[in-house]
Amino acid sequence: MLISIQQFEEIGIKKIEKVIEEFTKNPTDIASLVYGIRDGVISLGLNIIEETLEDCDHMLRESGKRKLDWQIVKQDKKVLTTSLGDITFKKTLFKNKKDGERCYLLDQIVGLEPHEQMTEDAEAKMLEEAVQTSYRKAGEETSLSESNVSKETVMNKLHALKFPEAPKPAEKKVVDYLYIDADEDHVALQFKEKKGDLEQGEDGRKNNCVLVKLVYVYEGVEPEAPKSKRNRLINPHYFSGVYEGEDNQKLWDEVYEYLDNNYDLSKVKKIYLNADGGGWIQAGKNRIAGVTSVLDEFHLSKYLLKMTGHMLESAGEARKELYAVIRNGTKEKFREVVEKIEGCAETEAAKKRVAEGANYILSNWTAAKIRVEKRDAIAGCSAEGHVSHVLSSRMSSRPMGWSRTGADRMGHLRAYYWNGGDMLELVRYQSEELPVAVGAENDVISSAEMLAWERQHHNELGKYVESITHSVSIQTKMKVAFNKSIYGL
Repeated sequence: MLISIQQFEEIGIKKIEKVIEEFTKNPTDIASLVYGIRDGVISLGLNIIEETLEDCDHMLRESGKRKLDWQIVKQDKKVLTTSLGDITFKKTLFKNKKDGERCYLLDQIVGLEPHEQMTEDAEAKMLEEAVQTSYRKAGEETSLSESNVSKETVMNKLHALKFPEAPKPAEKKVVDYLYIDADEDHVALQFKEKKGDLEQGEDGRKNNCVLVKLVYVYEGVEPEAPKSKRNRLINPHYFSGVYEGEDNQKLWDEVYEYLDNNYDLSKVKKIYLNADGGGWIQAGKNRIAGVTSVLDEFHLSKYLLKMTGHMLESAGEARKELYAVIRNGTKEKFREVVEKIEGCAETEAAKKRVAEGANYILSNWTAAKIRVEKRDAIAGCSAEGHVSHVLSSRMSSRPMGWSRTGADRMGHLRAYYWNGGDMLELVRYQSEELPVAVGAENDVISSAEMLAWERQHHNELGKYVESITHSVSIQTKMKVAFNKSIYGL
């Protein structure tokens, strides 16, 4: 780090002074001032990172502990993308004296996988952009300075993601009611697993659609502000991804596990499932005991409008009658009203719409009845809006094609994002924890070695060391700390 600061004092400060001088000549060009200072600071940061890694590698080369088991083979250059920009540094390849294994020990200590091209912070920055825009944009925004990360690299990182379970709270909440809303987004596929594997239907068209499912749990709704007419969900938690066939049970098991971990279910009076009556959604009732299905307001209104659209000025009165029958009547009475409405239809298309709407409501009769009877007591379903906001805005609102794996991982990533997940924590979750090094808790360098190291580097960079006041220099502290990692090899 001290060499980088020395170079900055000799060269970098002069560049910044020149930027400031140019600004004073043209004070309206504040953008050039900002860009100039930014570039100077980023350059200093990249130099410090490069020097720090090379210092660590040098300590490995000089370590007596390392010499017992590993011998030097050669030194190579490594280019690594960080969230600041690309860095280039030297690292040493070592060979184990016992089994002949070859390894860059620096990579092992700092947690870099073989052939890794970017740091954790860069990958987190990339995911923060990918979850909101596109693979291409995520590659461009990986670093503050120019980034060469390709959209293929972004895609490969996304496809390999594993997601952690939601953390368990110290104490379960006690609430009277819980709500579960569910719906899906129809996402276009370029292919399932590889190009050319899409099947054609009987109509000759490719089956290029996959359902990305969305389920979210919440405790109710409340106004966004004291006088606001807009509502927001209370403590929502999202689940999303491609769950097909038996995987659908896995989705609902994840939902139940979250509920059981976070709430005292024995004290919950009711769990309402707001949805459109789809088969995969109703299957959730079989995985979560005590759930009451409620037909969501959006689909109920949609089909009632569909049934009465041909009645022109009388449509409003017809819908009121249908609502009243659903609330207080029976299926038989509902069919009688449907027959009257169908009798007013002048075309086969209108009759077909009436029949389709009636069949939908009758097949979800109990859920529709609960929705109408308890409209004020049960939180209205917002699944359609949430699908648009949580999924469609990134996955289907613009022309784009996905693979099945990509759609599944993006669904999970969107849910992780809306649950307030930290992208850096997600990146770190991908790597298995390194075993604790035996003896790493003990000092592995003597006070005499510390003083010798201090004197050596003070003589090399005396005036620059003096410009940074420490009781023990940063170089010495670094050597002490890093030697603990060397003893863990």
